[in-house]
Amino acid sequence: MGHGLIQVYSGEGHGKSATALGKAIQTASMGEDVVIINFLKGNQSEAFLKRMEPEIKIFRFEKSAEEFSQLSEERKQEEIHNIKNGLNFAKKVLTTGECSLLILDEVLGLIDNGIISIEDLQHILEAKGEDVSIILTGIKFNDEICRFADEVYQIEAVNYKIY
Repeated sequence: MGHGLIQVYSGEGHGKSATALGKAIQTASMGEDVVIINFLKGNQSEAFLKRMEPEIKIFRFEKSAEEFSQLSEERKQEEIHNIKNGLNFAKKVLTTGECSLLILDEVLGLIDNGIISIEDLQHILEAKGEDVSIILTGIKFNDEICRFADEVYQIEAVNYKIY
């Protein structure tokens, strides 16, 4: 990916994670190491994605098979601890330079759910080496996130009819 960028893929539409995965495949096909850390999603596609290892390493720290939004409050509190372990791992990956591309899939949802602050995310991103690229995905972003992103992509569904 060349000089390391921080990219944000956001929006209500589908395709944010798929776009990030496409970048992961492109990066891995050039012989570069890729790490993906999934947050807030269930494990529905985890087994399939694991087939891309070792070229693309996939991690999910949450223990529940269900999406975070479907959990009881008690189970959410348990998963928050696991999520924070995942974020610590992300910082370690950046600090040690283990990859050329780090994808934090649905990390913006952690901010929306009050699990982390924008400052917490910024501290993780500050560990980024010059040649490491990071992709952040999630539905919502704000101006503070745009300040430390090099590129922001808003993905939305556009419906139109051809007559």
